Amino acid sequence: MSVEHDHALTHLIEQFTSGDISRRELIRRVAALGGALAFAGSVGVMAPSGASAAQQDPRRVRKLSLAVQPQANVPEEFEGIQLAAGQLKQIGLDLEIQVMPWEQMSDLVWFNRQQWDMTAWQMVGRPERLDPDEFVYNLFHSSTIEKGYNFVGYNNPEYDKLAEAQRVEMDREKRKELLYQLQEIIANDQPYIFFVYPHENFAYSSAVWDPNSIVEAKGIGIKNFWTFIRATPLGEQKDMILNTQAVVQAINPLYISGATDSWITELVWDRLMRINPEGFPEPFAAEKVEWRDDTTVLVTLRPGMTWHDGQPVTVDDVVFSFQAPAGEMSPMYKPFVAPIASVTPVGDNQVEFKLKAPFAAFETAGLAKVNLIPRHVWEPVFADLEAQGINAEEYQEETPIGSGPFKFVNWARSQEIILEANPAHFQAPKMTRWILRDMPNVSAALGGLTSGEINFLSEYTGDPELLKQTVDTTQGLTMVSTIVVGFRFLAPNERRPPFDDAALRRAMATAIGKDQIQTNIYKSYATLADSHVSKALEFWHAPDLPDYASSNIEAARQILQEAGYSWDGEGFLLYPEGKTETLQTGGA
Repeated sequence: MSVEHDHALTHLIEQFTSGDISRRELIRRVAALGGALAFAGSVGVMAPSGASAAQQDPRRVRKLSLAVQPQANVPEEFEGIQLAAGQLKQIGLDLEIQVMPWEQMSDLVWFNRQQWDMTAWQMVGRPERLDPDEFVYNLFHSSTIEKGYNFVGYNNPEYDKLAEAQRVEMDREKRKELLYQLQEIIANDQPYIFFVYPHENFAYSSAVWDPNSIVEAKGIGIKNFWTFIRATPLGEQKDMILNTQAVVQAINPLYISGATDSWITELVWDRLMRINPEGFPEPFAAEKVEWRDDTTVLVTLRPGMTWHDGQPVTVDDVVFSFQAPAGEMSPMYKPFVAPIASVTPVGDNQVEFKLKAPFAAFETAGLAKVNLIPRHVWEPVFADLEAQGINAEEYQEETPIGSGPFKFVNWARSQEIILEANPAHFQAPKMTRWILRDMPNVSAALGGLTSGEINFLSEYTGDPELLKQTVDTTQGLTMVSTIVVGFRFLAPNERRPPFDDAALRRAMATAIGKDQIQTNIYKSYATLADSHVSKALEFWHAPDLPDYASSNIEAARQILQEAGYSWDGEGFLLYPEGKTETLQTGGA
């Protein structure tokens, strides 16, 4: 490392510690410099580990890094990774577990896609994910590798072709067969090492909220949009006070910055359709949705809607909302509007959508996914951002303006977010305020529920048996457990060897033994995962997939041997003959 390089890193450290630059900016600048190994430990930023370490055999697989959140934040994720890492070491992988806060880990994985090896991750249950298209297409289609959801860099032309075909297949049974084939490909290639479909566990004060007004949505649980607008207070306490373990990164209708952030956007901003508690799309901000043919949809806008600043919601706003992500202003929402050929106003209260081809999931993945945004707010913002060469994902409104059932009041970062009910909304909430408090510690959240500091435990990643015991022994609490459409998994970065080899990934899945994770960590509150289509979606989930349930180290080593791998005298994995690792560690 040169003196100039040392000076540059020192300057970055000074800027970071003084607060002049954020973690995200720090990670980006370090990535641009490259070779940040000596620097990583001093600020807790993960850099490529072992890339320059001296190795006795040039074929020896380097030390691999595995990013995970702290145990206090997400115990089951941390403990699951400990079990998995122990099994992977038995097949010769040299692993270093790197613990970091969620916001740092997500910045690294999302914005520096060349700079990490493996990470623990979760896809969460959201209403629009009850149609399998969002996961099936966006997680693994090659078009989403650079900036979208395909952060592991999976690239399979056969998969791409079938993922595109299921989108245009309007016959439900034929589409199901295509989805079965897609799940079989993923089961063979193992771009994710699936762990479990968690049973989301929630609890709330049934002394504060009428249990009959708490809505359990299919594949989602009681933490959902319908609960938040229908929950009815029983007494003088009319504020719903919830917890989150993940730090909110953005309140932005054009940026999907995390699960917790998404709860907020769907309350502040309306959508033309919503996924109802039974799992089907229904009109919402749209009064009526009519299919004229397989590629033409006419939407009639609900009358009398207004933005939170008092201006009316118009058809021009609707057109703008669906056109905005089509360029480069919102890379994360771009896939959801990509099937649209045109959006055209029809009179004062209707909008016509023309699709490029039939799209089976359009209501769920388009009309129920895209947030309606005010043109008069965002159009000048776009002009400023374009002049700066950045997109809308990096912008934060000082006061977010939507038309939804809740209005933004205040955001004290890393403390709490306050929304208030919008009494003018056509489905005005029964509560007065929705208050989300940052509680990264599981024990603190559970204690907050019993003490009354919160009255809705909306995120709990601790021991479900402890939660059940607490609820059973505390008067006025109710617990609800639901299998969700999301899943937990180990994500290997296929841009970086050795994870570009499907045989190695299959060996990893064979070695880990997810039944230990299910039994020892989740107890009876999780179902073994074998696909990116949850078993909560009975109709769409493929039968007879290999589940890699039990650990089989001998079989895993056999897979590696058949692929040409071997082991050195210390038991570490060696690449096949003729292959040595060339690792590019430049910026993403």
